[in-house]
Amino acid sequence: MTSAKERSSTQERAKHRTTGAFRCLSCFERLSPPKGASLYTCPKCDYEWRVAWFTPEEPRIRGPVWESYERLNQARTKGEK
Repeated sequence: MTSAKERSSTQERAKHRTTGAFRCLSCFERLSPPKGASLYTCPKCDYEWRVAWFTPEEPRIRGPVWESYERLNQARTKGEK
């Protein structure tokens, strides 16, 4: 059983949470994918992410799309040399 103090703390944290968005794990840009999208590419760094929807309003990153991740890293490595 949760106490009134714990519920109040949880509600306070939820007030400051952004729904419908998440941060890119590469550049930390805030991303708002279209509802129901299963993949989303960050417009700032071009990394592509797999998206899961816990509710119709709450997307979360499941992980990178490895093929595009490897391609971007190879291109960036070649560009640095």
